Amino acid sequence: MHEWFRKIVQRADAADRQLVGRSAALPRNIADPGLKALSTAANHSVLWLSAAAALSLRNGAARRGALRGVVAIAASSATTNLLGKPLFPRRRPAARLVPRHRRFSDPPRSSSFPSGHAASAAAFATAVAMESPALGLAVAPIAAAVAYSRVHTGVHWPTDVLCGSAIGTATAWATRHWWPLRPDTTAAVRRPAEAPRLHRGEGVLILINPESGDGFFDAEHWVGTHWPAAKVVRPEPDADLAAGLEATLEREGGSVRALGVAGGDGTVSAVAAVATRRNLPLAVLSAGTLNHFARDTGVGDPGAMAAAVERGSAARLDLGGMAVDDSPTRWFLNTASLGGYPDMVRFREKWSPRWGKWPAAAAALVRVLHESTPLEVELNGVRRRVWVLFVGNGAYEPRGFAPTWRPRLDNGRLDVRYVRADAHLSRLRFVLAALTGALHRSRTYVEREHRFLDVRVLGAPVAVATDGEIGQRGSHFAFTAHPDVLTVYRPL
Repeated sequence: MHEWFRKIVQRADAADRQLVGRSAALPRNIADPGLKALSTAANHSVLWLSAAAALSLRNGAARRGALRGVVAIAASSATTNLLGKPLFPRRRPAARLVPRHRRFSDPPRSSSFPSGHAASAAAFATAVAMESPALGLAVAPIAAAVAYSRVHTGVHWPTDVLCGSAIGTATAWATRHWWPLRPDTTAAVRRPAEAPRLHRGEGVLILINPESGDGFFDAEHWVGTHWPAAKVVRPEPDADLAAGLEATLEREGGSVRALGVAGGDGTVSAVAAVATRRNLPLAVLSAGTLNHFARDTGVGDPGAMAAAVERGSAARLDLGGMAVDDSPTRWFLNTASLGGYPDMVRFREKWSPRWGKWPAAAAALVRVLHESTPLEVELNGVRRRVWVLFVGNGAYEPRGFAPTWRPRLDNGRLDVRYVRADAHLSRLRFVLAALTGALHRSRTYVEREHRFLDVRVLGAPVAVATDGEIGQRGSHFAFTAHPDVLTVYRPL
């Protein structure tokens, strides 16, 4: 075995020297300073972190690719620098092997194997491609150029680059273990619904929330161009969206044949409640930051929504219902939660004007995890102590405590998940189980499906969060699955 391994190393070394010689023999050209500058820009992954910052400004797959790319870079850097280089020390190519004009004035002195630059480049490109193949195709040539630049400038052997690229690709692919890819298909429904065919928005009353979104989609301009016959409602600052919309419907009488909404999930949820009460079909323009409901419904593209309204293509979907103490039932489209999540939303909204939504959300999560206290509750009569309780309108995927999408929008169930606080070191055990993919065997984590969930808080009243918005405080929460109560325009 030792002799066999020695021969492989000798052959790889000979191939390395031959390839470096061929690279060095290339005539001097305009690409030389460009490759040198590109290699320098990729030091400490500055190039890729800058690209991630640019991609994160856009919603959807670009932002998810940026976030996954940063995670993959962190994992690949740790693998190469903490494991690969200490375990497999290797001398870098001699300076004389490449022309002087290609060399760095201060070349790196760490182990040559494996290439950290190649690992980070491959990790970022692979992660972006996993979320968006089109963006991956744009990033891949840059990543390949960075990897080759390490050979061109004489600081790595080709096998260093090859193995580094393999590590980066593998770590990016491994992120699916903790962060599964969302499928391209939209959530299924069993029953199509009858809805009026509305040409150029005639008969549509659409509420546009100017506070929603990331500034890249101009809902006002889109409606004026594609639905010139629609009537537009703009909410008053700090006003109740649903109450204002109800008042407008009373004034309009029977001329309104469908409700429309351009905003985030919280705005969509408020308008959906009115549409349900009025038995009107709902048209959703994806104009928020996350747009979970629009993505699940298959109307993330405004053009698809316009076509569905033109053809009268619609479906009947489930809604989640929630009664707090003695108040009337409120609807939610996606999720409701008790425990740490409402506090996180509160901190995020407080800090967003100063820091921006995403930095504020990260800071809020850190604070809540550090400061949260468990809730004493009864869940359908069973006493529990929990850190956080999640209730989804329909069964979410993936399983585990990172629910992201729904395969169906009409299964008539509530997806109930919670983290127990009545076990020793429960938070630490939960985090370790989540990181190792063993939540399904952990005693600190519970998943169930119910048609009805009765939650009684044994202590001071707590706030509930629904569809990303903080709701009222209470001590008794009755959650119910309501099948086939909302008609939504969507492509068949």
